[in-house]
Amino acid sequence: MSTVYTRFDSPLGELLLVGDEASGGLLSVSVPEQRGGAVVLAGWREAPELFEEAREQLSAYFAGRLTRFALPYAPGAGTEFQRRVWGALEEIPYGGTVSYGWVAGRVGVAGAGVRAVGTAIGRNPLLVVRPCHRVIGADGSLRGYAGGPERKERLLTFEGAWADGRAAGDAAGRETGRNTAGRG
Repeated sequence: MSTVYTRFDSPLGELLLVGDEASGGLLSVSVPEQRGGAVVLAGWREAPELFEEAREQLSAYFAGRLTRFALPYAPGAGTEFQRRVWGALEEIPYGGTVSYGWVAGRVGVAGAGVRAVGTAIGRNPLLVVRPCHRVIGADGSLRGYAGGPERKERLLTFEGAWADGRAAGDAAGRETGRNTAGRG
């Protein structure tokens, strides 16, 4: 596998986009100082021309013209369970929020599986593109985001899912008013 990368200036800071040259798929989208984020390694090649579609879609997203990404992902990332969890993230609509419990129910591990779901979400290598920022605590609080809580709040505010320190939609700050993906 030949790993390629480029950088993209965004409202969150400079994003590092990493891909697999052979498949043309994304491996990672990281923000500066991201917990567990990608760093450029020896042997990687800078190839901005291979990320034109990703750059266009990110530009459209940050301009408010794109609500769902349609980018190819490199094959083989994550465990089977992580891929199921990451797939559930892509069902959460723009401007919506869901709880970790909703995601756990969606992948068939409700209850005790919430912690495992949180761990899988924390290992999502495609920040912004695969919308893990749309998952909040059952009490409506911002919980865990590899890019940091400020960036999570910024993304949710940008999408209209967060206002005045709580999930948009009800005074208690829970997800009820904006959770168009369903409750769990």
